[in-house]
Amino acid sequence: MNLETAKLAVIELTEQINAHNYAYYVLAQPTISDVEFDMLLQKLVSIETQYPQLVQAHSPSQRVGSDVVKSFNQVKHQYPMLSLGNTYSQADLHDFDERTRKLIGNNFEYVCELKFDGVAIGLTYVNGILQQAVTRGDGVQGDDVTANVKTIKSIPLQLHGNNYPSNFEIRGEIFLPRAEFDRLNQELILQLTDEGYNVDEINERLYRNPRNTASGTIKQQDSKLVAQRKLDCYLYNIFGDDLPFKNHYDALEKARSWGFKISEHSKLCKSIEAVFDFINHWDVKREQLPFDIDGIVLKVNDYAQQEELGYTAKSPRWAISYKFKAANKCTQLIDITYQVGRTGAITPVANLQPVLLAGTIVKRASLHNSDIIEKLDVRIGDMVFVEKGGEIIPKITGVDLEQRSSTSVPVTYITNCPECGTSLVRKPGEAVFYCTNELGCKPQIIGKLQHFTSRKAMNIEGLGEETVTLLFNHGLLNNVADIYELQKDRLVGLERMGDKTATNILNGIEKSKSVGFEKVLFALGIRYVGDTVAKKLAFHFKSLTNLKEANVEALLEAPEVGDKIAQSILNFFQEKNNQETIQKLKLHGLQFELSVNETSNISNKLAGLIIVTTGTLKNFKRDEINDVIAKHGGKSSGSVSSKTSFVLAGESPGENKINKANQLQIAIKTEEEFIRLLND
Repeated sequence: MNLETAKLAVIELTEQINAHNYAYYVLAQPTISDVEFDMLLQKLVSIETQYPQLVQAHSPSQRVGSDVVKSFNQVKHQYPMLSLGNTYSQADLHDFDERTRKLIGNNFEYVCELKFDGVAIGLTYVNGILQQAVTRGDGVQGDDVTANVKTIKSIPLQLHGNNYPSNFEIRGEIFLPRAEFDRLNQELILQLTDEGYNVDEINERLYRNPRNTASGTIKQQDSKLVAQRKLDCYLYNIFGDDLPFKNHYDALEKARSWGFKISEHSKLCKSIEAVFDFINHWDVKREQLPFDIDGIVLKVNDYAQQEELGYTAKSPRWAISYKFKAANKCTQLIDITYQVGRTGAITPVANLQPVLLAGTIVKRASLHNSDIIEKLDVRIGDMVFVEKGGEIIPKITGVDLEQRSSTSVPVTYITNCPECGTSLVRKPGEAVFYCTNELGCKPQIIGKLQHFTSRKAMNIEGLGEETVTLLFNHGLLNNVADIYELQKDRLVGLERMGDKTATNILNGIEKSKSVGFEKVLFALGIRYVGDTVAKKLAFHFKSLTNLKEANVEALLEAPEVGDKIAQSILNFFQEKNNQETIQKLKLHGLQFELSVNETSNISNKLAGLIIVTTGTLKNFKRDEINDVIAKHGGKSSGSVSSKTSFVLAGESPGENKINKANQLQIAIKTEEEFIRLLND
């Protein structure tokens, strides 16, 4: 066989194998036997071995796994992977429905989908070929696990047909079917039995649930091992520029024709009552599925209406997930201990007799605060009901009073910090007790250091939580400013700290000096100032000096700042220790103001104008238009009021906003008129 003949054979075999693979793993309608399929694949591998120049990234032969990787590259999501708002209450769904109707009227429909219990993944396709697969990570960036994802047979390496967008991302959930999970545990039982482990030891080592096993599998460094575990994947969301769809349901149906595995259980619902019927059906029938689900996802179908509803900082306003009632078990409360957070907040923790709950061994559960302990009247020695809130965090929901000992006594909440002995205080209007010794209480100091170096803050490579604790314990760190005074000779020789590791840490520290002002502000750890509020403050005040000099009235004018946040900011800057720390950080070259590019406006043509955008724009993405307005001196608003200067209306504008604008006699401008306004 010469090269040209081999090339034609590879093309033909690839097409045949892809078609059979799709029929088996997506349609569940095999067209040939397993033996015949294996023979085709072996023939392809044989030709590619003889002519390695013919091997392509999307070849079916790549599904068997490749070389071991030492680490996964971090990739920033082009479209942030937002999480969905959760609820366990049908009353909350009624409220969601009412809010939606107030904003976009009554002419809409929902798409109801199963909420797969697995690992979120984003798949990027360019010209029909799988280019990259990235995990959710923190929602802003995730791990590139492309080599592992290529081993999943239900994910197409090359799309069917030719009518797909040239560049798009599709997202879904990677999961482990129950049958495969059981197979893995059976193999593990046989292996451990042969190695001489007893029953209790084997039970401790078994895979606990399909979700955790899928998560651990997709992050394996050896993709050949991943290929041995039959992961599966359903896709449920498409992102990209100029997508040829008007609504979510049609997009998924089109994606099905390209070769993607789309759930056949999704349903269009015209009313919230139809949504409840869907929920009630699957709450009963979910155990009959060959995979785990933990709820139902509800989405507004029309894309223009989704844009109209918009987003909060963390989740879309056009979607919500309803979670099925969590698993519940009864076990004994052995003791209550107390943890100290970086803000000094005291959290009581229940230490339990270990119990298997939703696939994991639960030994501890949060009791939140003294009010919860008093409300539950939970006592040491009680038999308590434990539930996994959100199927993740265990919590105590009640006490079995019939099993309570006659000698039990109510819990006396601690009055002094369990770490440093300082008297605890409880601020007016709050349920939590605090240790006020923030400069001398070990967990608070370490917590602040870990927060400062974390990914969403200064993102200092090499200074993870364990390393920060190690440096604190050796007296090298006591304040965040100390980070910038670390010396290599003091690092080398510490536990797990060689020359290369020390160099990487110092390089990471130096690199952090270029981190933007909004992240530096978040890193300072001002109470109630999360990453979203920090960004809003940074772009509103432009510099730390302006923020520090602002009074209450000026702070309240900033986006998303209320009385509590404003007072917290004032308190932070009044503390002498914080003032000294900031001064040291300035001397070390950290960014305490926005760059010229971030602060300078293109023009003042929209100065003093408040603009509301509605509908789909042709020339601007939804997340771009607000920046454009700001760059020309204007302000964006999400709702029409008497203060609105004009409404910028794109295609399929929201009828409520248009009606409100007409009632208030506020001008409605087209996108073309808006562009002319900027160009005049």
